[in-house]
Amino acid sequence: MKYIKLYLIIALLTISCKTVQETTKETAQVVEQIATPVVQDTRDIQGGMWIPSLLEGMNADEMEQLGMKMSVKDIYDVNNSSLKDAIAHFGGGCTSEIISPNGLLLTNHHCGYGVIQSHSSVENDYLKDGFWAMNYSEELPNESLTATFIKRIDDVTTLVFEGVTNDMDEASKMKLINQNILKVNKAAQKEEWQDSYIRSFFKGNQYLLFVTEVFKDVRLVGAPPTAIGKFGADTDNWMWPRHTGDFSLFRVYADANNRPAAYSKDNKPYNPNHYLPISLDGVEENDFTLVFGFPGRTNEYLPAVGVDQIVNVLNPAKIEIRENALKIVDSYMRKDDAIKIKYASKFASIANYWKKWIGESQGIKQTNAIAKKQELEKEFSKIVEAKDLVGYKTLLSDFEKLYKEIESVSLARDYWIEIAYRNVELLGITFNAYQLEQIFLRGGEAAFVNRRDAVLNSLEGKFKNYSAEVDKPVFEKLVQLYADKSPKEYLPSNMVGVNFTELANEIYATSKLTSLESATELLTGSAEEVIKRLNADKAYQFGKELHTIFYTKIEPKFQQLNLEIEAVQKQYMKALMDVFPNERFYPDANSTLRVNYGLVQGYEPKDGVYYTTQTFLKGVMEKYVPGDYEFDVPQKLQDLYNSKDYGQYGENGKMPVNILSTNHMTGGNSGSPVVDANGNLIGLAFDTTWEGTMSDLYFDADIVRSIMVDIRYVLFIIDKYAGAKNLIEEMTIVHPKK
Repeated sequence: MKYIKLYLIIALLTISCKTVQETTKETAQVVEQIATPVVQDTRDIQGGMWIPSLLEGMNADEMEQLGMKMSVKDIYDVNNSSLKDAIAHFGGGCTSEIISPNGLLLTNHHCGYGVIQSHSSVENDYLKDGFWAMNYSEELPNESLTATFIKRIDDVTTLVFEGVTNDMDEASKMKLINQNILKVNKAAQKEEWQDSYIRSFFKGNQYLLFVTEVFKDVRLVGAPPTAIGKFGADTDNWMWPRHTGDFSLFRVYADANNRPAAYSKDNKPYNPNHYLPISLDGVEENDFTLVFGFPGRTNEYLPAVGVDQIVNVLNPAKIEIRENALKIVDSYMRKDDAIKIKYASKFASIANYWKKWIGESQGIKQTNAIAKKQELEKEFSKIVEAKDLVGYKTLLSDFEKLYKEIESVSLARDYWIEIAYRNVELLGITFNAYQLEQIFLRGGEAAFVNRRDAVLNSLEGKFKNYSAEVDKPVFEKLVQLYADKSPKEYLPSNMVGVNFTELANEIYATSKLTSLESATELLTGSAEEVIKRLNADKAYQFGKELHTIFYTKIEPKFQQLNLEIEAVQKQYMKALMDVFPNERFYPDANSTLRVNYGLVQGYEPKDGVYYTTQTFLKGVMEKYVPGDYEFDVPQKLQDLYNSKDYGQYGENGKMPVNILSTNHMTGGNSGSPVVDANGNLIGLAFDTTWEGTMSDLYFDADIVRSIMVDIRYVLFIIDKYAGAKNLIEEMTIVHPKK
């Protein structure tokens, strides 16, 4: 079945909520039953986000078949240097990699965007002009930015399930599991400077512990101008052909013992256990590619009814909300450079998932994914009936019932999140204030004071990049959408029959929550004084009712139904592997370290159209629109193109820019290294093609493609464009094909 072109990580997948003894026996039986399938097509061994500590066996054989020349020990090894030692979780949201013995860290430009923006001003606009440190002293510190390395991965499933039995209700099971997680994590063996966390896999059927080192002194080293690092901006986002130099450079610093430490001028560049050599040999069709990173979230095993709800109910609502916000913000950014700097990072963030959801829905429809899931479910039901697998007979009908029940509250929840929490900034600020009031009601004055300090600190960052002039029309448009389209049973009374133009005028003219100075004044004083003033503020009055409805009606109902769905999904995950014992499954992404492998390949997005595997600097010039914020090209890059001054980075008189591959990636993989068969860096992952964004829900090797910056373009920009030869000199350049 094409739906399950997936891989089985065997251990502990048969756990439902049984005793550990039952689980151990069943796991052994599953191992005995499953034989390695015969691969008929390399498409059958592409896709999947694999746990790097569990690659021995099936994955190793498949990677070798695709052309890998490393061993899996070269990828992940606890006792010796391996690729994993060069991979860092960047800021908790992206991936990065060490590319020199001096802690030089490479990630995407869009991953470093907020940091670059924070150092920018109208006078020194590093977004517009780029930034390059020519020595250590010029590198810029960044408060709160971290780089996290994984030191070890341990299977702790048995310990997490200790005491969990089949006769417990779901809430009791989860309570005990969470207690066990805290206990196991606290007892984890690690050094005093290390941290750890535990994550669930296979919908709660397996648990792994990750021992980490979190470096807190990470400094900005280099970034190309936005005209290179974000070339094509939102128009080209998720699209191919692509011509974006999406990279930035940082450096990890450590204390005198090469261990994590807060920023200090006495810290030294980190000396890593491993850093990635860089290949200048380029790529060819069907070259092996391995991507190592921290993919955020996928849901490959949702039932058809769940995917249908996402594509036809939830995504359209979120797309409409963000589309309206983007139009308003864009109109202000285009006419005011100061606003453009303030809103650059926020605009990119809003636009990213707006376009992703559009592509995801289109991809699901284009590949007929819902119908294919329905076909799988018919076959599943047929086998369940034939084998009289009583425990699995109601799973699909349970899904139907629960997704029908949760649809309205899920939609209401998305309206609150997208409008009251994310895209109307003033409402987000009222949410911070609402939490402050709730903490006072529960914990008294002391709890209030502690929380207020945190709120004031967060507001300082928010107001640095805030404009009430921009936020007001966003408020007016989006709260009108909220009132018109959110399910009526969850609509606050203060949104019924309201003239939102008049309301916006009144709120933004009178509220003290529209500037840092007046908000700080509002929040100063005793708890009772602050709460009294807050409740007299027009913005807070309006926001408080939205947030109260969310916490008293929306969230409790959603969490209750979602817990029931998760319990069915957990059992369904187990059932799939019991019913289809010869198929292979990988765990959904959950922001933990993963490996995925594939090939450099083009594809056919539609009839009569074929996309090749590479783009070149010529394409940048073909898209060039002088003065356009998305497609302008710096004069120096034009000069380098016209003179064909590509140095050692060009190929046959052309300058490679971007590459396509079949690797399975998602959000969080941004900045992931793309390495060749020998473990050398050949590219930097930064995007997925629009047609392939549906891979979070359904992977199809025929259409899913990932986009990466050719590492030669990265080095060309650093060397020839920026003149930062000091950075090139600390890297290790190799020519494995030669």
